[in-house]
Amino acid sequence: MLRWPLGLALVSWRYMWRTTPVHRSEADGDASDLPPDIPPDLLDDDVQPAEDGVGPLFHRRFSVRVDGATQEPEELIAAFAGEPNSGAPSEVAVFVKSRGEPGSLSVGDEFLIRMPGPWDGPVRVVDRTDTSFRLATLRGHLEAGQIEFSCRPEGDRLLIGIEAWARSGDRLSHLLYSGVGVAKEIQLNLWVETCLRLAAGAGGRYRGGVQAHTRRLPEPFPPPEE
Repeated sequence: MLRWPLGLALVSWRYMWRTTPVHRSEADGDASDLPPDIPPDLLDDDVQPAEDGVGPLFHRRFSVRVDGATQEPEELIAAFAGEPNSGAPSEVAVFVKSRGEPGSLSVGDEFLIRMPGPWDGPVRVVDRTDTSFRLATLRGHLEAGQIEFSCRPEGDRLLIGIEAWARSGDRLSHLLYSGVGVAKEIQLNLWVETCLRLAAGAGGRYRGGVQAHTRRLPEPFPPPEE
C-alpha cells in the first residue's frame, strides 16, 4: 500500500528538480495516430486493445538523441529487453516476468508491471526486432493499447524512442488521466526517466533534452472514415 504515495512523492520530487529540459507539445490527432495492428495469433480474450478502452486515444512519443554512443542500437535494446528494470525507475514501475524465459525477450512473453496505485499492468510482447519491441496491454491494465521501445541510428547519433498508443482502461483511470491529469503526469515522468536511463546506458552524451509529444484523438473511436 505504501508504494502508491511513495511512488507519487518521488515522481513529483524528480519533476520539480529535473535539470534536463523536457520539450512538451500537444496537438489534435487524426487517423494516422491509430495504433499498429496486433498479430491475429496474439489477439485473444486476454488482450485489452485500444478499442476496448474509455475516452480519447493518446498517441505519445518520447525521445532522446545520444552523441558518441559506445553501444550499438541492437546491444542497447537487447540489454533493456532482457532486463527491463535496468531502464525503468523501480520506484514507479517494476517489471515482473510472468511468461517466457528470464534474461531474454520473445513474442508472446508476458510481464506484470507493478506500479504505484491500485493497478498492476499486465502486458504481452506482440512484436520484437533487433532494434525494438512492442507490448500490448492485457485485461486489468490501467490503459488499453500498445507501447513500443526502440533505438535506431540517426546519422552519427542514436535515437532512443518510446511510442505509446493508448486509451484509459476504465472510467476511474480515465478520470485520473484525462480529468485531474495525475496518471498522465506520472506516465510522462516515467517514460522521460526511462529515456534518460537508456541514454546513460548507451554511453556518450544526450543532446537537446527529451522530446515529449502528445497527439489526442477524441471519441468516437475508431474515427469514422472520411
